Amino acid sequence: MIDEDPHTSTEAAAADAGPSQPLPLAGVRVVEFSHMVMGPSCGMILADLGAEVIKVEPRGAGDKTRYLPGSGSGLFPAFNRNKLSVQLDIAEAADREVALTLIDSADVLLENFRVGKMESMGYGYGELAARNPRLIYASLKGFLPGPYGQRTALDEVVQMLGGLAFMTGPPGQPLRAGASVNDIMGGMFGVIGILSALRVREQTGRGQLVNSALFENNAFLVGTHMAQAQLSEEPLRPMPTRRATWAVYDIFLDRDGSQVFVAAVSDGQWRDLCDEFGLTDLAEDPALEHNQGRVDQRERIHAELQAALSRLSLAEIEEKCTRRGLPVAPVNTPADLTSDPHLVASGALAATGLPDGESVDIPLLPLTFDGQRLGLRRNVPAPGEHNAVYRDGNSGTPPDIPDVDLGEERTQSQ
Repeated sequence: MIDEDPHTSTEAAAADAGPSQPLPLAGVRVVEFSHMVMGPSCGMILADLGAEVIKVEPRGAGDKTRYLPGSGSGLFPAFNRNKLSVQLDIAEAADREVALTLIDSADVLLENFRVGKMESMGYGYGELAARNPRLIYASLKGFLPGPYGQRTALDEVVQMLGGLAFMTGPPGQPLRAGASVNDIMGGMFGVIGILSALRVREQTGRGQLVNSALFENNAFLVGTHMAQAQLSEEPLRPMPTRRATWAVYDIFLDRDGSQVFVAAVSDGQWRDLCDEFGLTDLAEDPALEHNQGRVDQRERIHAELQAALSRLSLAEIEEKCTRRGLPVAPVNTPADLTSDPHLVASGALAATGLPDGESVDIPLLPLTFDGQRLGLRRNVPAPGEHNAVYRDGNSGTPPDIPDVDLGEERTQSQ
């Protein structure tokens, strides 16, 4: 993946990976001009993979995403670990040469500003590629080129426009998904594009323009529903009222009123469910031997299964289902995940330090390489924390920052 003439960051980035092997993107320099979610998530994945990701923020307070209230307060902590921060007012002549020098040294430029903004400041792909033909310019937008290309987009905008909100909420009540799914997945597609362009550059020696977009990502997400609409004579139903595929694939209540999802999606699982929860009458009914018969009598099955579950605690339901290989899950909130026994025991959470001295538990990438996770190497940087290297000294040499300890006390909350 890595071309010849690696940057001076190679040894430092490789050391971060430990003695066994270098990180996958060690030696790749990324200059990130981004805010909010889509661009920063793309940059963070590259940083986790070992790239030297230099986040360019405005002078002063830095990226405004740092200071969002409410549900936006977790955006900056979640998507800016393992990065370095330099402050430049790239629209000002005084900082232009510093910015261009930094871009000239880069393998990848990443940006997710509104359409035309980078070009208006003299940082369009054509101009920068003329200076640095090896540059991979990743532009993450709301829409790929087309009739909607100039529109302003947000995750919620494309969820409404792209049918995802229709499928998520109950009839007549379109509802955005409970996470920024298009922003994050669009950032992931940006990573895929960048990695592909790096591979092509190994063969051609030249970079290229890579585009990823929210709306087209949303269309990709609802592709199965698009196919269903074309193949079925029935109109699409939102997920809360969709036509049942299996009789048992729903949320039930335990004896204390706690919610638990239970499913049985095969004939074998149906028999195990009946056996485990004492549903003798259902098990012996020949009309329920196969899936369609069970779907036809879904209400009857639900009533008897709910009666059985109402006598048990949540822990007992989980134990019984798990023992028989039946799908089961309590209905958790995201707050519950910081103490989830699987995430904690497997080292999936990183106690990530913030500039104000606080720390938050954030999931690492859901990947392992030879059984090892890509861990936390640097906490979320303060605004302009690395100005001395990338702006004031402009040495092009990455800062000598002690790596974050990857011991148990740093990878999960106690």
